[in-house]
Order: sequence, then C-alpha cells, then structure tokens
Amino acid sequence: MSRPAIIINERDAERIDSLLEREPYASLPVTDALNAELDRAQMCAPEAMPRDVVTMNSEVKFRDLSSNEIRVRTLVYPADMTDSSQQLSVLAPVGAALLGLRAGDTILWELPGGTTTHLEVLEVLYQPEAAGDFTR
Repeated sequence: MSRPAIIINERDAERIDSLLEREPYASLPVTDALNAELDRAQMCAPEAMPRDVVTMNSEVKFRDLSSNEIRVRTLVYPADMTDSSQQLSVLAPVGAALLGLRAGDTILWELPGGTTTHLEVLEVLYQPEAAGDFTR
C-alpha cells in the first residue's frame, strides 16, 4: 500500500510516542500503524512546519473517497476528546491516517476488521503552528 510522505511536528511525535507506550493505548489495534507512521515521518521543528500539514490540534477538512462524504474535524489527543462531531482522536484509525498529511494528499488506510478507508485532505482550516502556537 503506497502512502504519501508525511511531516510530523517533533513535539507531537514525542507526545504520541509516550502515549503509545502506556496502557490502554499500547494494546490498541491502531498503535502499530501509528508507530510505523512515526518511524517513516519526516520530523520537523514546530517553527518550520509547512502551513498545509495536518498537525495535532489542527482543524482539517477531508473527504472519504469511498462515500464522498466531506467532514471537518480537529485532530486531538484522546484526553482532549469531548465531541466526536467536531473532534477526532489521533488514536482513532481515521485520525492516525490524517496525521502528517498535506492538503491534496490521499491515503489508503487499513481499518480494524480488515477493511480500508480512502481519505483525501481537502484543506487545513486551522493549524496551531501557522497561528504561532508552537507549544500547545
């Protein structure tokens, strides 16, 4: 399965890495896939992050290419998840798939149960780094 290049904020990578080492997250089906994404990602200082990359706490507009449904969600850590109609946990399969993608990228991502989803990032509506927030 070919995957587009991804760019991850070094701080986000450290936080996600430490999250994945702890239970209950260490045993989630998405953990291996997310670890693989962290391993292949280009790491970037928060200050140097391109504005069109999906980072933690970014608001992203994306399309499910299987259903053509367009959604807008903010990518959050599990502890910050309060409203699934507006937020998406980075430990949810779709959240893990979106992390590090740029506007215009598409990704085919395996879901639990052996099905796949095909996603396209349409636009990064808000990104903390672009707004000058490098520490959130």
